[in-house]
Amino acid sequence: MKPLVTILTVTLNSEETLAQTIESVLEQTYEKIEYLIIDGLSEDRTLEIAHSYEEAFLRKGFDYRIVSEKDNGMYDALNKGVQMCKGEIVGNINSDDWYEADAVEKTVQCFENTGCDLLYADLRMHRKDGTTFIKYAKETKLATSRGWNHPTQFAKRELYLREAYKCEGLHDDFDLLLRIKKRHYQTAILHCVTANFRMEGMSYEKGLAQTMKRIRTRYSIYRNNGYSRLYLLECVLIEAAKSVIG
Repeated sequence: MKPLVTILTVTLNSEETLAQTIESVLEQTYEKIEYLIIDGLSEDRTLEIAHSYEEAFLRKGFDYRIVSEKDNGMYDALNKGVQMCKGEIVGNINSDDWYEADAVEKTVQCFENTGCDLLYADLRMHRKDGTTFIKYAKETKLATSRGWNHPTQFAKRELYLREAYKCEGLHDDFDLLLRIKKRHYQTAILHCVTANFRMEGMSYEKGLAQTMKRIRTRYSIYRNNGYSRLYLLECVLIEAAKSVIG
C-alpha cells in the first residue's frame, strides 16, 4: 500500500500567487494526496481562489481542506496543520512557490528506497528578472543551509509531531533542521528538481537593517543549538551570497 502524503500550504493575503501553488498540487502524478490550506484570516481574494478549486480536487480524488482562522505566524500554522493531517509523510509548499508534477511520486520512491525520516531535493530558484538557476541539494559536514532546500523538504509526520517548530522567528525551519541533525534522524537527498522558489519575501529583503536582523536571528539559532561562535562567519557569508545571486 502506498502511503498517504499530506501537503500543507500556509496563506495570508496570497491572491497573486496562490493559484499556481494550488495547481502544482492538483497536477501531481501521485494518487494518494491530502492537501490542506491553512489560512490566517486573509482579507483579499485568497479564500475565494482556494475554494474555487474544490470541485477540481474532488474530481482528482484528492482530499482538499481549507481552514481559515487566526494563528501566530507561518510556523504556528504549520504545526497546526501537522496536528490536523492524516498523511504518513508531510511536505509544505509556500503560497508563492510551486512543485514539479512528479515531486510527490519521486519523494515517496525515495522514502521507500532509503527508509529515511526526512529528505530534501534540488530547487529551481527564480529571480525577479525572470532568470533561474538550480540550487543543488547536498549533505555537508558543516552545519549550514547552503545545500538544504526547505520547499523540497518532506518528513514523516511522527517526526514533525516530536520536533515541532518553535515559532520564534523567520528561521524556525533552519532551527528544526539543526535539531534533526543533532538527534541523528536519518536524512536523504533526492538529486532532482522537485520545487520552484521565488526569490522574494522577508528572506530576500534588501537593506542593512534587514540583513543584520537575519544574521542575528540565524546566529542565535546556532548558539541555541550548541554550535560554536565561529558560525557567525557562516551567517555573514549566507547573506553575502544572497546579495551576489540576486
